[in-house]
Amino acid sequence: MVLVRPENTQQARLVRLLRDDGPRSRVELGDALGLSRSTLTTELERLVAGGLVETAGPAASRGGRRSSLLRLAGGVRFASVVVAADQARVAITDGELNVLAEADDAVDVRIGPEPVIARAVELVEKLRAELGVAQLAGVGIGLPGPVGAEAGTSVAPAVLPGWQRFGVRDAFATELGCPALVDNDANLLALGEQHTGIGRTFDDFLYLKLGTAIGCGLVLGGTLYRGATSSAGDIAHLPLGEDGPPCVCGESGCVEAYCGDAGLVGAALTAARSGPPGALAARLAATGTLTVRDVAAAATAGDPAAQTVVRDAGRRLGRVLVGLVSFFNPGIVVIGGAPDGAGHLLLAEIRSVVYRRSAPLATGAMPVVLTDLADRAALVGAARLVSEHVFATH
Repeated sequence: MVLVRPENTQQARLVRLLRDDGPRSRVELGDALGLSRSTLTTELERLVAGGLVETAGPAASRGGRRSSLLRLAGGVRFASVVVAADQARVAITDGELNVLAEADDAVDVRIGPEPVIARAVELVEKLRAELGVAQLAGVGIGLPGPVGAEAGTSVAPAVLPGWQRFGVRDAFATELGCPALVDNDANLLALGEQHTGIGRTFDDFLYLKLGTAIGCGLVLGGTLYRGATSSAGDIAHLPLGEDGPPCVCGESGCVEAYCGDAGLVGAALTAARSGPPGALAARLAATGTLTVRDVAAAATAGDPAAQTVVRDAGRRLGRVLVGLVSFFNPGIVVIGGAPDGAGHLLLAEIRSVVYRRSAPLATGAMPVVLTDLADRAALVGAARLVSEHVFATH
């Protein structure tokens, strides 16, 4: 299908409401947007004629003549691509951003952007063929690290060597023949959380992304906040100590160096080699190395050294969040990417520091929680990112 984009602000508001809330009756649409019956009828007729909106059966009776439910056209399809340091994940969604199919493959981003993008495009095309999707409405792409959103490029990426200023957006747009937008993965996670997660009921929230790379997505006043140069939330290299572990950025003692996956593994190796016998030491002796999953499993099993590593990381992250919470005053803090099995131990330490050291006015009614969306939030967020562009007036 050839997607006809909204012609004016009222149409854009209508399609976004149908995207976010699903099928609605004419009365519900008019009430939600404050539109007169004549204006609503005119704009809906144009959207239906353009193939962007369709009838979805009868609405629930409210007395008198029953009206019809309206929804986004069933043929609207978005693609999502999320690139991590060692993996590319893709999905196809419908217009309401429900994931219809997804796939992933191991990649090494250090081989450069061209082969990684080529593999991601192959995965998208495979899903398109399986679903019978003739035309994509758009593709949203997430990258680890800072992104120049307007230019659609990766900017000074420590985790993406060789990607500096590469035209990621334009490459995907050319290969897939549709509009493309690029953002960093923490922002996409925040958008996914806003669309279908705990953040849906909050206008102001922070999403703290853990894992190989650390970042923060900020939703303020219901809108993703990127800052003047798209670097808002780039907390990975905030200094926590001048004599801390070396970081991939070239400095020492950064948040990511302490609390990223590599930092947790480094601290666990030191503890396993110098401490008393335990699960960590036994795993190291058996395999010659450790992974973040080993650390989480040992902590969950009660290994004191592993628990100390996780708790130390939680306290450091808590100190970072104290500053962010005091400055932005969010309604909730959502944490994603915690090592499987160690999330609640990490969360307990983060909460302890945040609630103890923040002003009561800022945290009195502010939950700090783990996301319940797992990795799918980024895929949904990528689709939402490009849908905001496609469902805007042209």
